[in-house]
Amino acid sequence: MDKSSTQEKSSPIVVGLDIGTTKICAIVGRRIKNGKIEVLGIGKAESAGVTRGMVSNIDKTVQGISQAVDVAGTQSNVEIRVVNVGIAGQHIKSLQHRGLITRKDIQSEISRKDIDKLVEDMYNLVMPPGEEIIHVLPQEFTVDNEPGIKDPIGMAGVRLEANFHIISGQVTAIKNIVKCVNKAALESQELILEPLASSESVLSDEEKEAGVVLVDIGGGTTDVAIFHEGIIRHTAVIPFGGNSITEDIREGCSVMRNIAEQLKVRFGSALADENKENEIVCVPGLRGREPKEISVKNLAFVIQARMEEIIEHVYYEIKSSGYEKKLIAGIVITGGGAQLKHLAQLVEYVTGLDCRVGYPNEHLAKNEVLPKNIYEELQSPMFATGIGLLIKGIQKIEYNEHLTVPEDVKIVKPKYSEDKKFGLLSKLVETGKRFIKDDIKDEDFLK
Repeated sequence: MDKSSTQEKSSPIVVGLDIGTTKICAIVGRRIKNGKIEVLGIGKAESAGVTRGMVSNIDKTVQGISQAVDVAGTQSNVEIRVVNVGIAGQHIKSLQHRGLITRKDIQSEISRKDIDKLVEDMYNLVMPPGEEIIHVLPQEFTVDNEPGIKDPIGMAGVRLEANFHIISGQVTAIKNIVKCVNKAALESQELILEPLASSESVLSDEEKEAGVVLVDIGGGTTDVAIFHEGIIRHTAVIPFGGNSITEDIREGCSVMRNIAEQLKVRFGSALADENKENEIVCVPGLRGREPKEISVKNLAFVIQARMEEIIEHVYYEIKSSGYEKKLIAGIVITGGGAQLKHLAQLVEYVTGLDCRVGYPNEHLAKNEVLPKNIYEELQSPMFATGIGLLIKGIQKIEYNEHLTVPEDVKIVKPKYSEDKKFGLLSKLVETGKRFIKDDIKDEDFLK
């Protein structure tokens, strides 16, 4: 590929870092002229220091991050310093809140500055001890008692109100992820909730408008995100995933863990009735012992029991969100666990909603840089979160570049750091917000 032509169409290069329970994945890419994402490099490493989405061993996680980033950097010929990191885990919580501001200048239009002020106010909410706000997502705005406005910029009005979807997590869990990234000689530009990232790579705007549930089945957790009328309505993280199924197979079939994983991947099915009685798999025995015969149908019974439990948890989240009857687009399953045979049928049977498997390939440009086998592997559901983190990072840069900044306003670029002056995770570094000069005082952050 001609380097000069590549340079002409290049946009800022961004890195998504998915720190999962099973794998750590770094994806380097950029948006090209046709709006698609061109992946320049991808690095994978085994994740030995993460349990159910949370860091349990700093050194092993740092080692995995360094390994994945080195491979991705070498493949893409990019020196990686800043990454967009995914966060998940059972500690993630979401809540709805309403905020309002009264504008003094009646003559001027509502601007991005007013919305940023509303969002910034939400970050000042008093959270339970040990919790930190990760995302503040505006849903609908109300201008002078006129509800249901999606984008109030440019309107005239005095009283601006908004409903917000607020996502929070444990400070310690956030700190551990940031510490791992920093120890790997990297800087985390933004922490992004993993189901939000996955939704960017596998859901269409039409599905989000119609009403859809994204179910990302990872190794340690299953992430849920519900959209309706193009707006995020509910998020949840369920502490079960593909590893729970592997453990069930290990105990139910009395085999070693690595054998259980291979059985799940190669012969696993989420519907026992779809398998024949006479299908048998022969697995090697331990040293000096006879090989063991396992019925594929019995294997499917073990998998189906656990998958039904996970789907029931998802269905509970759908019902508790209040949007059960409004999901025209049904359910989209993605993540490594979505590759299980007959899973879509089982989801439809348990929930009564339409279901499809979400692949991240619709956002990917045809790639001449990566080897063909790597490009094909990238289109697997297991890379939905990594590609989503990449897209989110690109969107953030594009948003900051398109802001017009008055002289009395400065942009604070999103960046998480352990700054002693501003405390553990300084709110000064949140997502591309704008602050009026002299409004920020050191003591605000030292409380």
